Amino acid sequence: MIKKLGMTALSAGIIFSGVGTTTASADENSQMNNDRGIGTEAKNIIYMIPDGFNADYATNYRHFKGEDAVWDHHQQGMYTTYSADSNITDSAAAGTAMATGVKTNNGTIGIDPEGNTQQTILEASQDKDMATGLVATSTITHATPAAFGAHVEDRGNETEIANQLIENEIDVLLGGGKNNFLPESEGGNQEEANVLQQAEAQNYQLAENRNQLLEADIDLDNENLLGLFAEDAMSPELHRNAEEEPSLGEMTQTAIDTLNKDDDGFFLMVEGSQIDWAGHDNDAAWAMTDVAAFEAAVQEAIDFAEEDGNTLVVVGGDHETGGMTAGANGSESANPELLHSITATGENIAAALNEDRSNVSEVVHQYTDMELSEEEVQTIQEAEDPKVAINAVISAKANVGWTSSNHTGVDLPVYAYGPGADQFTGFHDNTDLPKIIAAAAGIEFGGEVSQNQPDGSVYTVQPGDTLFEIGLKYNYLWTTLQEINQFPNPDLIYPGDEVYFK
Repeated sequence: MIKKLGMTALSAGIIFSGVGTTTASADENSQMNNDRGIGTEAKNIIYMIPDGFNADYATNYRHFKGEDAVWDHHQQGMYTTYSADSNITDSAAAGTAMATGVKTNNGTIGIDPEGNTQQTILEASQDKDMATGLVATSTITHATPAAFGAHVEDRGNETEIANQLIENEIDVLLGGGKNNFLPESEGGNQEEANVLQQAEAQNYQLAENRNQLLEADIDLDNENLLGLFAEDAMSPELHRNAEEEPSLGEMTQTAIDTLNKDDDGFFLMVEGSQIDWAGHDNDAAWAMTDVAAFEAAVQEAIDFAEEDGNTLVVVGGDHETGGMTAGANGSESANPELLHSITATGENIAAALNEDRSNVSEVVHQYTDMELSEEEVQTIQEAEDPKVAINAVISAKANVGWTSSNHTGVDLPVYAYGPGADQFTGFHDNTDLPKIIAAAAGIEFGGEVSQNQPDGSVYTVQPGDTLFEIGLKYNYLWTTLQEINQFPNPDLIYPGDEVYFK
């Protein structure tokens, strides 16, 4: 397959904390080493980011599930998350740190505070000729996936991020956000460019529903996979139509199966995007069900890694959201298992209330199977925002606490399995994670990003050239070149014609 080529520099040296054991027997140590793949190089990397997740989410989820989660057996260490300009990071700065190993300001993607473009671990993997993929339940152009495959000053510029994800020829892209690839004339968000058309020209096979994804059979030597399953973000797991939208686990499995066809190995990033959104809403049921969806994806990764033997799986959030606690309001118990009865997000429950909110009790019971007291009904009826009040009542009944409606700055756990997993033991910063991954996989990381721009601002068309090939050569969308040069028909270019860049 065609890969983006960029100049690379020697990986920065990394000092790893050692792992000492005093009570394990020699046989136990040997088994631990075999499980972790110590002494071997990872061929494949699966980097999994539960957006907004921390140890309190993990604790509540364990109670919600009624048993250990798959990651509970693989915790290695902790790490800090602050950004370059704040003790509390946003997803753009955190994603950039986790992708490039460099701190940046909140809101910035793939660029340091001085405006320098930073190579991502995905781009470094491409330079090693590994296959690459991004999976998310948000728009695929959202902050976290964007941080691995794009470089923009403003995370909100999702149309430019869409351009760059396709230009960068990432082999598998799965998530929501179809409108960011379509022009306004077709109901999309691009001013004029049709990035789906560009993707098709670059041999991307498009999947728009669950069946198309599960039936996809991609030959990576000749084609890539672009799955866009919603116009905007995909549905919360509570609302997902299993006949239309694939689960995060299904997207992860398809991505692994597709990328594993590359003999050079692969790099895959998977984000559980909406755990964060649930945290912003202080919606305990949404949080737990989307954590469950993310766990199913992690299970797919661990199952593959166990069978493969050469795959490193790393799981860690970008920040915590909502200040979740296990226990609240002076209670001596935490009861998130009560959340199993809930079938809708607080926002959707609130949307079912009538104008005077006289049906609070009936609506809440319909979606939660919970009986409300008169005081709880009155609280929801009188609330400025009924969604907030509904989520507060539900959380209180489950004794799940919240301290914020935004991100918090707490340290996060990192979980890892496979070759190099032991190197995550200890206390780290989020910028350390991609460096440790690179070292485990023998990836030269920290080099220059290939800009691949022409010398000067004009190119003279040679015999056999097409506008698509010129754009591919110089890292431009052919639709962008058509717009810049005002070509009425991009097929009507001839040797000697001049193509201008800017």
